[in-house]
Amino acid sequence: MPFTYTTASVPVLTSVTPSSGPAAGGTTVTLTGTGLATTSAVRFGATAATSFTVVSDTHVTAVAPAGTGTVQVTVTTPGGTSNGVSYTYSVAPSLTGISPSQGPTSGGNTVTITGTNLTGTTAVTFGTTPATSFTVLSPTQISAVVPAATAGPVDITVTTPGGTSTLQSAYFYVSTPVLTGVAPPSGPLSGGNTVTLTGIHLVEATAVRFGTTAATGFTVVSDSQITAVVPAGAAGPVDVTVTTAGGTSNGISYTYLAAPVVTTVVPNTGPTAGGITLTLTGTGFAQATQVLIGSDPAGFTIVSDTHIVVEALPGAAGPVAVTVTSPGGTSAPVTYTRVASPGI
Repeated sequence: MPFTYTTASVPVLTSVTPSSGPAAGGTTVTLTGTGLATTSAVRFGATAATSFTVVSDTHVTAVAPAGTGTVQVTVTTPGGTSNGVSYTYSVAPSLTGISPSQGPTSGGNTVTITGTNLTGTTAVTFGTTPATSFTVLSPTQISAVVPAATAGPVDITVTTPGGTSTLQSAYFYVSTPVLTGVAPPSGPLSGGNTVTLTGIHLVEATAVRFGTTAATGFTVVSDSQITAVVPAGAAGPVDVTVTTAGGTSNGISYTYLAAPVVTTVVPNTGPTAGGITLTLTGTGFAQATQVLIGSDPAGFTIVSDTHIVVEALPGAAGPVAVTVTSPGGTSAPVTYTRVASPGI
């Protein structure tokens, strides 16, 4: 009986997808080429695939065994062994840190993740939420844009072809600070006075500003209170804000006041017994807190920002200084003279 000889073509491989995976193996790859229908073996270097399936004459799927470095994947059929295509065993990533380690719940800020074996990173997640975007800067560094999330700590996870690495509770989402009050709400142009800011989420304050000017100094008392030394400023209102890793607060109004100015006191003389009414004219009277005649506080009524009515106090004959004090400071003195009654 005659024998019939058939010639089987040597298989040819053109690609392996994916072309890398973890050193532990277990990755399913797809081999593409020609003459694959009668595949009898698939090897990664000298190691047989954990398993393989012939899909068609042009495709075979195989499960990568454990391995290291870059190896040649080959297919064997009755026609022979194919050329090799490269497959790389990637080392699992390892994370060491993230900077900065906190930011606003709105996300959008950029952080730098450090570690080793980060080349080829395919995913970065904050908790269970993927980073808005990320860029692999080097095998030891990734730049990532933080997604939005609720306040609190989250894990940072990086995935590469070599595996996954997680830093537990490595990043903290911080709520935006909110201001509700400033006391006192006004002060002198020269600054230097201390105010108390109240609100919520203030505990990690990094800056306090009066308008665009930084406070001379500030102390975080609690999550709801900060004391701040007011810087110098121009007359008028400014917004006070607090900045934390969570962002910048709403503004709350603080007013810089010029010191009051007294231009006249009418009448400018009166009896030693007091009991008469004096009218002061000038500027900056609207927030007057005290009127002194000599060293004694007198009763007064604010008529307008330019007029105050004062009750003259009894005292010894002679000139005394009259001053007006407000949160903006104390006026320069004007003279009021007490005159003794003529003898009979």
